Amino acid sequence: MTLNHTDFYDTHLVSSALKTNQYFNINNCSSSVSKFILLGFPYTWEVQIILFSIFSGTYILTLIGNLCIICALRWDHQLQTPMYILLANFSFLEIWFTTSTVPKMLANFLSENTTISVSGCFLQFYFFFSMGTTETFFLSAMAFDRYLAICRPLHYPTVMTVQRCIRMGAGCWVCGFSYFFLPVYLISQLPFCCGNKVDHFLCDPGPLIKLSCVPAPATEILCAIFNSVLIFPTLLFITSSYILVINAVLEVPSAEGWRKAFSICGSHLAVVSLFYGSIMVVYVSPTAGNPAGIQKYVTLSYSVITPFFNPLIYSLQNEEMKVALRKLFRTMRFIQRYGRSL
Repeated sequence: MTLNHTDFYDTHLVSSALKTNQYFNINNCSSSVSKFILLGFPYTWEVQIILFSIFSGTYILTLIGNLCIICALRWDHQLQTPMYILLANFSFLEIWFTTSTVPKMLANFLSENTTISVSGCFLQFYFFFSMGTTETFFLSAMAFDRYLAICRPLHYPTVMTVQRCIRMGAGCWVCGFSYFFLPVYLISQLPFCCGNKVDHFLCDPGPLIKLSCVPAPATEILCAIFNSVLIFPTLLFITSSYILVINAVLEVPSAEGWRKAFSICGSHLAVVSLFYGSIMVVYVSPTAGNPAGIQKYVTLSYSVITPFFNPLIYSLQNEEMKVALRKLFRTMRFIQRYGRSL
């Protein structure tokens, strides 16, 4: 079958018109998108109420647990050591890490309007990932602190001073909030089409990139590189530190030494397992292999469930932490009784 000059000219006009129309549609759609719709968990109203009750209770207990740890470490001067300074920073970080997403998620459970502005979406994206990045750095710093305390006990007081610990903590905060700035900026510059439904309960890079009018393979590859460079080296560093710690513990002849070493390191290992196990499923495995539903539930585990368990893990497995919390509760009861008598 051949095309004459007239047919070819008409076909060329149609193709040009389609391209022009597509160009204007992209421009119109991208300029009209002023907010995104977070689909969250599309269950029935009854299930939404149940989920709201569960996660609101989890959120409140997370805040109370981490605040108790911070207050106990602040009021017990015997715990003004590098290990507990890092723990206090970590608990403070956990409060804001979960606060960056949970209040909005809870509001969406009770509202039919689940929209979020474009600027609000990318602010949530930036703060959530920045605090998650900061958490990986703090977990690495805490592993290094435990390595020095157990494997180099004679050098520990001179190497890990309070001033050096504070500088290390400040470095974790600065590096954490600087690391994801470029990926967030690049994704925010993508043109978004008329489809503005984000199949997630938060602004996650995967669903956002899918809403772009144009393919963005370079941005996806850059995000994957940033995730891999963050996750694998820090996980390798933490794993190496604890392999050395375990080898040192196995050389301790007394059962008391074993018990003390594992009580110090066991809580940190549990937190690392929960956190890294979740983020590797979402951000290390290929995006195409992770259905949106799985991504949402796995993200829920490390953004809501893990911060909830952290205070329990640290308080139940650490004897010094138990003593500090008992002192805190006794002080609170004394203040409550004294206040009533007045």
